[in-house]
Formats: sequence, structure tokens, C-alpha cells
Amino acid sequence: MARGHAGKVAVITGAAAGIGQAFARRLAEEGVDIAIADIAAAAETEALVTATGRAVLVYRCDVSSPEGVRAFADAALARFGHVDILVNNAGIYPSVPFAELDYALWRTVLAVNLDGPFLLCQAFVPGMRERGWGRVVNIASDTVWLQAPGLLPYVTSKAGLIGLTRALATEVGAAGVTVNAIAPGLTRTATIASRTPGHVFEAVAAQHTIKRMQTPEDLVGTVAFLTSDDAAFITGQTIMVNGGGIRL
Repeated sequence: MARGHAGKVAVITGAAAGIGQAFARRLAEEGVDIAIADIAAAAETEALVTATGRAVLVYRCDVSSPEGVRAFADAALARFGHVDILVNNAGIYPSVPFAELDYALWRTVLAVNLDGPFLLCQAFVPGMRERGWGRVVNIASDTVWLQAPGLLPYVTSKAGLIGLTRALATEVGAAGVTVNAIAPGLTRTATIASRTPGHVFEAVAAQHTIKRMQTPEDLVGTVAFLTSDDAAFITGQTIMVNGGGIRL
């Protein structure tokens, strides 16, 4: 186990299933209490966290809504008193060719994938600064470095999230708060598998140095490390976790 997780509280967005659920379970196993913000029901994740003996709060929240995020923050702070770790994982990824993309969809993707992390940081980072310890992990994407047709707003939002990571790290580093990003590759979750033909997974796996598809469990160790005392001198970085498909 990484050092410094005992007694900590983590907010994880988009943790009802998939990658966020894996993050919640791993951090709970590390001794962290969990507050989940998701527009979907998160009973399964709640049960996984409870099984570890940790406390959990589940809150239905649209992360693109300033009012929704504020209400969630109030509920989390009322339940736990403080938040030490923020994992901005919630995101959407509609596939639409540029010629068919309208402004409404553009704004929706940017609102969830970029405005949402900003609002969550705005809600919880001030408390981290006051206590002199905090960890923010933003989930970006390796599509920022790939040719990814049909994903213009998604790739733009993830590039912006990397910029937010770097800029916020500069603002809060002196207060003991680190801000980093993880850039996963295509990850086999139930949702993505239902929308992605099998031959796409095979083609992506063939491009990896590690010749298999990525799963949510491939990401949890990096999150556990970045949110621990062991990563106290790492900030403003984007960690590529994608089997060697992209190398920085």
C-alpha cells in the first residue's frame, strides 16, 4: 500500500461504473473514505466500497452544473468534514464527424469534460490548501496525441484538461497540493465494449508494446500512487498509462 492514505477522503466523479468504479474500490482498499458524484445510480460501487469497511457517500450530480457541484460539495463536506483527494474522472465521448458537429454538442462535451473538473477543483481545492495537503488527479486521454476522427470536442476537452492540470499545479504547489493527469488509452469497460467493435480492440492492442487491451485495473495503481505521500514531489505532470502505445 502507498503511504499517507489512512484517514483521507476522496471525491471521485463518474464512479458509478467502469474506470471510476475501479478507482473507488482501490482507494477504499487503501483506507480512503469515498464520495461519489455521478448522474447514474452507483449502488454497485457503493457496495464495493462498503465491503472494504470504508464510508461512502453517493450523490446524483451533473458535474457541468455549478449549482449541482455546489450541492454535492456541501453534502460531501457535511458527511466527512473535509476532502483530501479529488479524482476528476467523469466524461462523455460522443463520436460525430466535424461536418455534422453542432455548437450545442460541442458545448455539452466541453461542459462535462472541462468545466466539470474546474467546478470540482473550485469546490474542493481551497480546503486542501488550507490544510496544507491535497491531491488532484485529472483523467485525460491519449487521444490528444493520436489521430482520432469524430472526436473533435472530446480531444479538445482532454487537451484543455491537461492545460488545467499544469496551470493549477503552479497555483497550489506551495500549499502542499499536487495536481496531475493520467492519460489512459482505449480501456475495455462495459460501456465502451458495448459501443466498440471487437476488431477495434484487436487493432489497438496490436499497437501496444504490452500486447493486450487495457482494463480499468491497469489504471488504479497509478491513481493510488499519485494520491499518496509517495508522490509528494510530482505535480503538473501527465502520466501516460496505455501499454506503451504512446510515449512522451
